[in-house]
Amino acid sequence: MATEQIESSTDAMSTHEFNIHPIAPLTSAEVEASRDAIKSIYGPSTGLLFKQITLKEPLKEELAPYLDAEFAGLPTRIIDRRAFINYYIRNTASIVNLTKGVIEQNLRLGANLHGNVDAEEMILAEKLVLEHEDVKAEIAKLQLPEGAIIICDPWTYGSDGVGDDSRMFQCYLYMRDPMNSTFADSNHYALPLPISPVYDAAKAELVRIDIVPTGNDNTIKPVTPYKIKPPSEYTSEHQRLRTDLKPLNVVQPEGASFKFSKLGETGEIIEWQKWFFRVGFNAREGVVLYDVRYDGRPLFYRLSLSDMSIPYADPRHPFHKKSAFDLGDVGGGALANNLQLGCDCLGSIHYLSGLICDSTGNPQPMPNAICIHEQDAGISWKHTNYRTGRASLVRNRELVVQSIITAANYEYVLAFIFNQAAELTYEVRATGVLSTQPIDDDLTSVPWGTVVHPGVLAAHHQHIFSLRIDPMLDGLSNRLVYEEALPMPRSPFNPHGVGYYTQETVISKACGLDADPGRGRVFKIQNTSVRHPVNGKPVAYKIQAPHPFQKMVADRDSYHFKRAEFADHDLYVVPYAEGQLYSAGQYTNQSRGGTGVRSWASQSASDGGDIVDKDLVLFVQFGLQHVPRAEDFPVMPAETLRVTMKPVNFFERNPAIDVPPSEQGFNKSTEVTAEHRQGGVEGVVGAGGECACEGEGQKEMGRVEEKSML
Repeated sequence: MATEQIESSTDAMSTHEFNIHPIAPLTSAEVEASRDAIKSIYGPSTGLLFKQITLKEPLKEELAPYLDAEFAGLPTRIIDRRAFINYYIRNTASIVNLTKGVIEQNLRLGANLHGNVDAEEMILAEKLVLEHEDVKAEIAKLQLPEGAIIICDPWTYGSDGVGDDSRMFQCYLYMRDPMNSTFADSNHYALPLPISPVYDAAKAELVRIDIVPTGNDNTIKPVTPYKIKPPSEYTSEHQRLRTDLKPLNVVQPEGASFKFSKLGETGEIIEWQKWFFRVGFNAREGVVLYDVRYDGRPLFYRLSLSDMSIPYADPRHPFHKKSAFDLGDVGGGALANNLQLGCDCLGSIHYLSGLICDSTGNPQPMPNAICIHEQDAGISWKHTNYRTGRASLVRNRELVVQSIITAANYEYVLAFIFNQAAELTYEVRATGVLSTQPIDDDLTSVPWGTVVHPGVLAAHHQHIFSLRIDPMLDGLSNRLVYEEALPMPRSPFNPHGVGYYTQETVISKACGLDADPGRGRVFKIQNTSVRHPVNGKPVAYKIQAPHPFQKMVADRDSYHFKRAEFADHDLYVVPYAEGQLYSAGQYTNQSRGGTGVRSWASQSASDGGDIVDKDLVLFVQFGLQHVPRAEDFPVMPAETLRVTMKPVNFFERNPAIDVPPSEQGFNKSTEVTAEHRQGGVEGVVGAGGECACEGEGQKEMGRVEEKSML
């Protein structure tokens, strides 16, 4: 990463008294102090555009012992608060020590390193593109109805290595339903237009206007009068709604079972059903969990969604560059919804707000960005003693920490889900509207997409997610193994060929790994210094993911592949290193690759680094190959993906054994199923050691024998 140190005064800001927890998100005052520190370098007449002002997390070597001491109620020492700032006066990144009042770093970023997009920048791009006379002239060729409303979707430009060094947007144009153009929520993705302006954000000027291909090849046709297509709306007022749906109310008359306490201005500590964790929020990742413990035992130092890539399959210009990195290009926190009571979350809800900055460096609140609630998730465990008819049953109560982001057309419902059996799940639900493009009226199919509406093509694409897991299972000395189930060879011991056994392989070097369903491969994080008291096995958590998923389809020489460094393996494991948070690298906007987890793993392995029983980090990939269906339009039913971390020999027995049983008096359901019971036979040992059968089953057998003799 090419950077240049910028001269700055170390006393460019005054010392502030920030007595705040080391991992609490930045407060409004800290955001303002960071902004003012950077402004003081240049003077009041210099205009600065701020991309990020966010917490620069403490070094792990400082924070990990701090968290352990704090949890144990022991004294802690002060850890300096720092802010990371990315701003534009020739693209600069800085670190400000808020505790000491010092600018510690002020670096100008090199070529092809671009900060994230912000809302003001996108709105300006839309405005200047739609107001440009050349764009208006192309739109005029369409001869659209008077009063038609044109919508501009600016996409980060992507990369192909051809004239793409400057910070740019590829803009796609759409139209609202011209018969109802005043309806602001009209689904403009049902009416795509063939005009795609390219905008230089650094110069605030139009670069060119691309006319997109609309046939089954690369042919670019002149812009001609547009044939009006029917609309396809998703809003409720445009549907004939069902009338047979009865209310389903989630009622918690005594309130929720979790407790929360403040962690700075916006962060919180959550305690629920033996779980303890800290919730943070930042512009890049959105929700971050720290210091996750169960029943006092440490499990995970840090958890977050690290990156996501959505590469598209259309090989033609300009669509060949279409590959969104929604977290790195814009930000999971910056895109977070204001969640609505009774809609996005049900039951007794607790909301957390976030805080980011706007382009002027002012604090920008993100109200209700996170909702926390409980939900019933069916049966946790059950057994019916068929001899007595007694059923022992516990329902699975879950705690959900949820946020929802809107990335232009798509929505992603992102949730950490905790249960009472010490299992932790990360869930993604992909929904929203397909990103569309125009196709000729006489075409009903092409190999790289699906026609989902007259004149509307939705290109095939992938959704590839990368979950960062920083474990601390009973401490930071952990290892990664995979376990496989293998058949025993036929032998006198296994004469029928049915035997099989499990075998563990220890991963000694940083690398990328893949699932193998044919061998039942399971990845486990272990701490070999702590053993199960009965079987002597090391305590562990296993990773259950929707594997195997199809890795990046684009070939290894493509920019899609080079940029999404995480997308070629189900899992990467690397030694912990400060700053390695994002699996596609710090700067994904028009990136070239070479700065993400594939590169980290390769470098660590070539250096000969050993990761056995060390402080390690996992990046777990999961995703879906989205071949659009007609049923995905005008809005897509949610596709659900889950990664679950489950204990393996970590506890002496089922951690949910002490959950109160599920009973009608507690749940107040309105219908009770019939009791299930059948007879059984028991063997009772007498005083002399003899065994005699008795019980209802024996009596029934006697009646059967009696009948058979008649």
